Order: sequence, then C-alpha cells, then structure tokens
Amino acid sequence: MAKKEVTVEQKLRALFDLQLIDSRVDEIRNVRGELPLEVEDLEDEVAGLNKRLEKLHTDLESIDENIKEKKNQIEESKSLMKKYEEQQKNVRNNREYNSLSKEIEFQGLEVELAEKNIKEFKAQIAQKNEIIDQTKEKIDQRKAHLKHKKDELNDILSETEKEEQALIEKSEDFKKQIEERLVAAYTRIRTNVKNGLAVVPIERGASGGSFFTIPPQVQMEIASRKKIITDEHSGRILVDEVLAKEEREKMATLFSKL
Repeated sequence: MAKKEVTVEQKLRALFDLQLIDSRVDEIRNVRGELPLEVEDLEDEVAGLNKRLEKLHTDLESIDENIKEKKNQIEESKSLMKKYEEQQKNVRNNREYNSLSKEIEFQGLEVELAEKNIKEFKAQIAQKNEIIDQTKEKIDQRKAHLKHKKDELNDILSETEKEEQALIEKSEDFKKQIEERLVAAYTRIRTNVKNGLAVVPIERGASGGSFFTIPPQVQMEIASRKKIITDEHSGRILVDEVLAKEEREKMATLFSKL
C-alpha cells in the first residue's frame, strides 16, 4: 500500500502544533524556574558542610591522640628524672653527678615542652569545637532552607509533572509524524532563537516576536501554504495567522484534556 503523500499545509500544521506543545512544556518549566538548581546547590552545600564536620571530628580525634602521646611522654620523662635522681645518690664522682644532672635537666625541658604542646593542642580543640558549633548551626539553617525549597518544588511538580510528561510524549508523537529533515531544522532553530520559538505566525505584517516587516508578496506565499518559508532575519519557520488561530484552538482542546 502506497504511503499517503503529506501536503506542505499538513507539515506546517504539524510543525506549529509541535511548537505549541513544546512552548507549553517551556511554560511549565519556567514556573519551576531555578528551583531544581537551587535544591541541587543546597544539597551540595549541605553535603560539603557535613564533609567539613566529619573532617573536624577526625582532626579532634587526632589532637586527642597527640595529647595522650604528650601525657605519656611527660610520665616517661618524670619517671626518668626520678630514676636519675636516685642514681645521683650513689655516684662515685662529680662527673657522673653532672652527667645525671644534665639528663634530669633535659627531661625537665622535655616535660615543659610537652606541657606547652598540650596547652596548644587544647587551644586547637577549643577553636575546632567553636567551628564545629558554627558548622552545625549552618547545616541546620541550610537543611531548613533545603526542606522549604524541596517542598516548594514538590508542590509545583505535583501540579505539573503529569501534564509535562503527557506533553513530552505528545511532542515525540508529533515528531514521528514529521519528516526527520524538518524535525532537525525545527530543533536547530528552536535551540538558536529566543524563547525557543522556531515556528511563528505572521502578526500585523511581521513575523511573531520580530519587528521586521514581511513583504506582502511573501505574506501571500505563506498564506498559500504551498512551501515552507523562513524569516530571513531570524530563521524561524513562518505560518499564516489563520492557520495559527485554528491550530491554537485545536491544541487548547488537547491541553485541557491532559
């Protein structure tokens, strides 16, 4: 069975219908606006803050280990000092006594240094605990803001998701009815022009969304629907006002059922 020939008018109607569907999807997505990105950014920020918090706790554990090490070092040095002091009681000469005195002095300095280190470590702990408190507070604020934005997004999604999905499916159905070459041209124009309008009607003698007047002869050619004509200034595919009105009414009925 021979495939039915599609007229230029049918192609123009299908292209304009496709444009109306895709424009409706654009409207729905514009209602969502930047919300999905805002939610994503907030989720990333919360994840980053939690990672920071995790690192701060790891740092605290490491500082605690350092303090334990220094405390052990102090005990060891004090034990050695006691041992050397005992040995001093049984020395045979001044040289041995002085040698042990130097060891006691050295261990005393080691104790002082370790105590100084412990003091510094405790200051670091206080500073890190302050940062942890600030980070926790910021996480709580960000989580509250994220919940608000997610609720806002979910409300919009619950209102529009079903319609958007139905429209996307319709868009794919309409694309199948149009030859690939035209779909490719439509997609290319839609990507390159403002507001994603690739197919526009003539309005008050100019192409939709443009201030450039279409010559009367070209307007007549567009109205005849015998060939696909593009606006020489914007590259958009042009349709006549009557066709646009008819298709808008038809698609409004379709949209109301979604």
